[in-house]
Amino acid sequence: MFLHIGDDVTIFKSCIVGVFDMEKTTTTKETRLYLNGNDKKIIYVSEEDPKSFIVTVVNGQEIIYISPISVATLKERLLRRTLWQKKI
Repeated sequence: MFLHIGDDVTIFKSCIVGVFDMEKTTTTKETRLYLNGNDKKIIYVSEEDPKSFIVTVVNGQEIIYISPISVATLKERLLRRTLWQKKI
């Protein structure tokens, strides 16, 4: 299944490693160093203020998406099951 992370961007749920709050996590030196590393691709989903970042691995490559959607909303979307996914 897919997860909509802002604007016209969707990603495979199975590729997600973690979803992190931008405001809470970027206060640490380790997170800033991680996000500024050169060994990963960073994609800004929107020009809006970033609220979260999503770490994914696709075909062995680490990709980080910077999203204007809050972690709470992304979590809700991740946990939501569509009617055709529910067992009857």
